[in-house]
Amino acid sequence: MTLSGRVALVTGASQGIGRACALRLAEAGASVAAAARNQEKLNELVQEITHKGGKAAAFPVDVGEEEQIKAALKAALAQFGKIDILVNNAGITRDQLVMRMKRPDWDSVLNTNLTSAYLCIQQVIGSMLKQRWGRIINITSIFGQMGQAGQANYASSKAGLIGLTMAIAREVGSRNITCNAVAPGFIETAMTSVLGEDMKQNALKAIPLGRVGTPEDVAHAVAFLASEGASYITGHVLNVNGGMLMG
Repeated sequence: MTLSGRVALVTGASQGIGRACALRLAEAGASVAAAARNQEKLNELVQEITHKGGKAAAFPVDVGEEEQIKAALKAALAQFGKIDILVNNAGITRDQLVMRMKRPDWDSVLNTNLTSAYLCIQQVIGSMLKQRWGRIINITSIFGQMGQAGQANYASSKAGLIGLTMAIAREVGSRNITCNAVAPGFIETAMTSVLGEDMKQNALKAIPLGRVGTPEDVAHAVAFLASEGASYITGHVLNVNGGMLMG
């Protein structure tokens, strides 16, 4: 599972799943380009990685803005010389029933969760093609697979990531570049912490393993897909949901 000599760029790295992914990839030996909006949290993450003997740098970016993505990824490529592993994790929610959902709430979720992944892939794919090695990992969601009332925008963006994953896998597979998705279920993060206790308890009842997942559960799956051990896996959606969705 060693990623020594590899460079990983993780979006949404300042907290939750993205932060856990950055730490796990660094632990496996990768240098980490941490990208997110919150400069202070990014600095704390970079400090934690470097204190453990790893290598990391912060790249502030709002992935909802195309020019910011281009500037941040250009800076990361300039600093590290390459990007071997891309983890498209950044995501937001703007929940509302579809009959009341405002167009800006649809657009912002699609831009942040789906369009940003396409733009990030576009920026790093040249580096991967040049060296004939790459790992692209898109963080989708169980709700992109089964839908969720009040989340037409979020579910659509996450379902779109699955389609994007498969398309990219077919495009670049011949160059030894894999593209996979990880679909978390109910994970304890800032995004789920705002949910009511009743909703949390109902979700728990639907999970055969009987517990809520952790960001680290997702990070372990991401690290595996980034490794040589997953070199013959591409176009795949790896479910990390405690059995909440089967079949």
